[in-house]
Amino acid sequence: MVYADNIHMDVNNIQFTKIEIQIAKHLFKHYHDRYNPRQLAKVLDINHAHANKLCNALVKKIILKKEEIGNSVYFSFNYESKIAIKFIEYLLTLEEMLPPKWLTVILHNLKKFNEYITMSLVFGSSIKNNKFNDVDVLLVYDKKKTKEINKIKSEIRNSRLIEQPIRYVDITEKDLYLNKDDKIFYNMLSDCLVSYNAEKYVEVIKKCHK
Repeated sequence: MVYADNIHMDVNNIQFTKIEIQIAKHLFKHYHDRYNPRQLAKVLDINHAHANKLCNALVKKIILKKEEIGNSVYFSFNYESKIAIKFIEYLLTLEEMLPPKWLTVILHNLKKFNEYITMSLVFGSSIKNNKFNDVDVLLVYDKKKTKEINKIKSEIRNSRLIEQPIRYVDITEKDLYLNKDDKIFYNMLSDCLVSYNAEKYVEVIKKCHK
């Protein structure tokens, strides 16, 4: 379990189960969507009654918002809660620091970009399991840094330390917001692993949600 030690809450040592953390991260990243318990259960492969119980627990912990429409109940991330935002920043920083083992070498190489970029994400099949044919990477940076970025891409490719080819999507932060409603970009932003600058990613998702 994870303890929100550094987040002031009304109740001391509020605990979060592994599945509650999965729910919080999923709903935060999917900034355009709201989910009913059955939909979440399908995504997380758990019983829908259990999903409903955990979502209601997260509402009490001020992480999620609950909306009732007719006989249906929907849950979404509580973007207005400072506590929820601090909590998700913490979770996504852990995601950045402790990636899946099969991505260790890849993410170590991607760190070469950090000096020149605003944020980077890994998306696609490579974040699901270790059986993938290529690596999809989103790089957010100022166009003035294009020369440096291209040089690093060549260095990574020529080093041959990564067996699978890397497919880059390059974009400026401004263009990212202009494309936030595009289905392809939405999938990149919502189904991803943060590889650099979790705090910036949280800021981006908050803006995209508005």
